[in-house]
Amino acid sequence: MKKFKLLLVLVLVLGILLMPVVTNAKDSGTPKKINVYFFRGEGCSHCAEAEEFFKSIEKEYGKYYKLVDYETWYNTDNQELMEKVAKTRGEKAEGVPYIIIGNQSWNGYSSDYDDAIKSKIKEEYEKSDADRYDIMNYVKSNKKDNNYASDIVSVIIIVLVTGGIAGGIYYARRKTA
Repeated sequence: MKKFKLLLVLVLVLGILLMPVVTNAKDSGTPKKINVYFFRGEGCSHCAEAEEFFKSIEKEYGKYYKLVDYETWYNTDNQELMEKVAKTRGEKAEGVPYIIIGNQSWNGYSSDYDDAIKSKIKEEYEKSDADRYDIMNYVKSNKKDNNYASDIVSVIIIVLVTGGIAGGIYYARRKTA
């Protein structure tokens, strides 16, 4: 029975250690879309122009990017996120729209930015996944990381320890009865 428990623990630990390798495996080798972060205000005319621009390039460039939209004027969580992103980048978000693609950002919007934005979308998409820069990987969050492997290990240890204690109590009671 002891050997079985040891083998079970070993299998569980190996499974947990290999989990990130399996979940990060590449699919078909096709690059994933990049994230274009778009912080905007509802009712902002420049934001509406930027939205129209992104809609206008969707047919040609939509296969390269996903527009991640954050309304900041009426959503304080998104406002705080925008400030965290700007701080992480060493910038000050001085209003909306605030657009981030890879390691480049645009504060405000003008049609003069169109070619640079399209170029940056394509440039980031063509990079390998390992070479891509996504600001959200660097923004300090108040949320706990989704590192379930350490949680699972903790649960296993608790179960083994409490199971061992319960087994010891059961054994001790059985011996005295």
